[in-house]
Formats: sequence, structure tokens, C-alpha cells
Amino acid sequence: MLSDLKKNLLAVVCIAIVLTACKKNSSDEPTTPPANNNKGIQLATDTKFGSVLTDKDGKTLYFFASDAAGTPTCVGGCETAWPLYYSADASTDLNLNKAEVGEVTRADGRKQSTYKGYPLYYYAGDAAKGDIKGDGVGGIWFVAKPDYSLMLANAQLFGNNTNYTSTYAVGTGNTIYLTDSKGRTLYAFAPDKNGVNTYTKSTTQEGIWPVYESDVLSVPSAVAKADVSVITVATIGKKQLTYKGWPLYYWISDLKRGDNLGIVIGKGPGLTWPVLQLNATVAPAP
Repeated sequence: MLSDLKKNLLAVVCIAIVLTACKKNSSDEPTTPPANNNKGIQLATDTKFGSVLTDKDGKTLYFFASDAAGTPTCVGGCETAWPLYYSADASTDLNLNKAEVGEVTRADGRKQSTYKGYPLYYYAGDAAKGDIKGDGVGGIWFVAKPDYSLMLANAQLFGNNTNYTSTYAVGTGNTIYLTDSKGRTLYAFAPDKNGVNTYTKSTTQEGIWPVYESDVLSVPSAVAKADVSVITVATIGKKQLTYKGWPLYYWISDLKRGDNLGIVIGKGPGLTWPVLQLNATVAPAP
């Protein structure tokens, strides 16, 4: 009987050892992290910038104001600091507008992914997932976001086969001015007043210089959000975005992004339809 008792105790001890080992294996040993099944462009949320674009691993992507026309202009040594981003995979992010995702072929034959027509880049100074150290660099690099109300172009002004400087003298040199979120040039009407559209008397005028309709969403960090507002144009029943009080317009003959041909319309002693530059003065009071 004593022998049977010893056998039973030994069996209990063995079972306890096995259970302890199983428990240790299931809870104490490190587990393999879940696989990253993301593909293509993703959306991430940043405490400062809100919704931003990233690659599948969470690395931040950027827009370049010099690419407003949709053609990549960061080449050569520029790519050391701003490597291009390309993915042939469709985005798996259900919150991303897939219709805005595209690609462009660079002059050297390489492909580059785009969003709203803007070629996408990394910033070499972003070491880790979630870093956004490249925003605002040079006043022309901005974190890529899906919800900009405005963007900036850093481009040559051109009209009537003539190049113009930022002061509208004949000459070459880039000017930093406002565009919509897809790179289409925005203009001011010189006779307008602060928050008052004096041009659009009917749909006829609106058809020539369409008002820019947008809510105040996100703006590039170089733009003070307090300078952006919305007015109602009663004559056509539309909302119009303003910058520093200036109502914003398109020019009907700017057929593609990057065009800024409207600067020569009404050009005389003064400029009737200037592009709206980032450093514009505040519109005069009504």
C-alpha cells in the first residue's frame, strides 16, 4: 500500500512539472509579432499634422512644391536627401482615396508614385517610423497629406511666351505662389477688397475666372491657417476660399496643373490678375 502511495505521489509530481513547463512556454517566452500585411500608400495620424501619407512600414512621405506641374524635379544630388518613393502595389488602406493614387515615369525611366498628381518622396533625415523632420525644409517641402485646401508652387511664371519674375518683370526665376490641392494656379483680382469678390457679377464672369470652392481644411505649414477663410459669393450662390482676404480664382485657359498663363490678362500699368504669392499683402478693407 505504501508502494502504491509513492507511485501516486510520483505521478502527481510529474503532472505538475509538465503543467508548469507548458505554462512557462505559453506565457513567458517571447512571441512572434504579427506580420505586416500593409501594401502601398497608407494613412497615419500624427498629433501635430493630422492625417499624413506613409509607406507600408509607416515611413513618412512628402510633396515638393517645385513639382506642382506633376513632373519630378528633385534629381541628382537632391535625391540623396529626398529619395523617391515607388510602390507597384495597390494600397490596402481602406480610408485612402485610391482614385488619387498614381505614378509617373521620371526622365531616367524610373517610376515614382504620386498622390493627387504630386510625386512622393522620403526624407533621409527621418530615421524611424513616424518621424516627420522634413516638413517645411526650404519652405518648399511639405509632409504629404490627403486633405490640403491649398498647396504651394515654386515655379517660373510664364505668359505670352515670356518668362516673368515674382515682381512681374521680364526674366527668369521661380516664384512661390498658391495652388489648389492638385497644383492648379490660383489668382487674385486686383480691384477686390478684403473678403469681398467684386468681379463675379454673374455666371458669365464665373465661367471665365471660376471661383475656387473649398472648405478650410489643412494648409501647408508655411501658410498661416488664420489667413485662410471662406466667403459666400451671392451672385452665383457659391462659397469661395480667400487668402489674406483675397478671394481666389482660377483662369479658364490654364488647361493643366502648373499653368499660370492668366498673369498677362489685363496686364498694363498695374497687374489685374496676379498669382497669389505666399508673401502677398493683406487685401484692402472694403
